Amino acid sequence: MSAEPSSFLSVIRPMRDADISAVLQVEQAAYDYPWTANIFRDCLRMGYDCAVQLAADRVVGHLILSVGAGEAHVLNLAVSPAWHNRGFGRRLLRRALRQAERLGAESVFLEVRPSNAAAVHLYRVEGFRRVGRRRHYYPAPDGREDALVMRLDLRETSRSGRR
Repeated sequence: MSAEPSSFLSVIRPMRDADISAVLQVEQAAYDYPWTANIFRDCLRMGYDCAVQLAADRVVGHLILSVGAGEAHVLNLAVSPAWHNRGFGRRLLRRALRQAERLGAESVFLEVRPSNAAAVHLYRVEGFRRVGRRRHYYPAPDGREDALVMRLDLRETSRSGRR
């Protein structure tokens, strides 16, 4: 994309069933092992916090957040590669953190591929810390890849006023 960030309107709004085909395009562009339409439909049906990032009148990113029992879990966050390095992933993540806090979560967890250096960097900069590893969590071309488990304590970040 050659448009400067200031030349288009960027909006995050709740995901709708009608967004699923556009969300799938982002998912398939962003990941070698994308979620299916049925998984996104199930997330909507289950009442997870599902959001889309719009720019230039199209879906360019999405987020799925589950909240319950004082914890939140970022289940999926993706931005179309054509729209990387414009702050969309950071905006989606910060929206997730605000929603988690608003819904009573004290901690937010996520899994990330160690090979996804950009995502690991984003999460660390936003205050997430590694708390574990899930062995053989993700499919990979040569078998399975571990996942880093990361956690953010919202009580700490709220007091520091980071967001």
